[in-house]
Amino acid sequence: MSAYLYGGNVNANGIRQHYLRYGGARPGRDPVVIVPGITSPAVTWGFVGERFGKQFDTYILDVRGRGLSSASDTLDYSLDAQAADLLGFLDAMDLRHASVLGHSMGGRIALRAVRHGKADGRAARVARIALIDPPVSGPGRRPYPAQLPWYVDSMALARGGIDMEGMRQFCPTWSQEQLRLRAEWLHTCDERAIRASYDGFHADDVHADMPLVTQPVVLMVAGRGDVVREDDIAELRVLMPQLALAKVPDAGHMIPWDDEEGFYRACGDFFGAPLA
Repeated sequence: MSAYLYGGNVNANGIRQHYLRYGGARPGRDPVVIVPGITSPAVTWGFVGERFGKQFDTYILDVRGRGLSSASDTLDYSLDAQAADLLGFLDAMDLRHASVLGHSMGGRIALRAVRHGKADGRAARVARIALIDPPVSGPGRRPYPAQLPWYVDSMALARGGIDMEGMRQFCPTWSQEQLRLRAEWLHTCDERAIRASYDGFHADDVHADMPLVTQPVVLMVAGRGDVVREDDIAELRVLMPQLALAKVPDAGHMIPWDDEEGFYRACGDFFGAPLA
């Protein structure tokens, strides 16, 4: 039986935020909010929502400028705006103590949200953070390894209409179902939003946010990726001494796509119950 309950929209932080909900209330367990990466609408994380929904009340967000959330030629697509969106969503849904799982860009959003929350008293709404292969680029640091044209070119094809096979050139290891979803939904990513987020990978200093995070943190690293290296792990452990490390040796940056079961095993019981 599917754990999917419904999709919904809520006005939070002054914009329409679209989300998918799985599982429903689980007494004694914190809800989980999944914040996807730079070009991943919520629906593309549905297979993860199905597994999480068996254990937790699970919400997957469309980050502004993606999926069915607000997008426009004038909307602020900065990391600060995205972080305020996450806190606004927690407020609007009355999620007072929620775990946040952020993949790639989503991890940076979670870190910045805690920084904002420290300033306005809402940091306690975030119970724990799972950082899934987050970009550790920033001012004066090595660039993010993925190139902007990879995103821009695939989005242009998607806007014109692309099928599963056309998308395979960008994601050759993905399953047919995963390719179909990406081909169907990638056109909903606003190119301006993606460019702003990509630029933010290099301009925003999330390392300055990390010492403000006192919540439990797990850092999940892809064994076949080049986003987080050993020296990055050592630095993050200094900035967040509570950090736990989990590695998925057989996965690239899109960890649950490359090794879904390895992803759940790496989560362990961090969220309060095992997923594997």
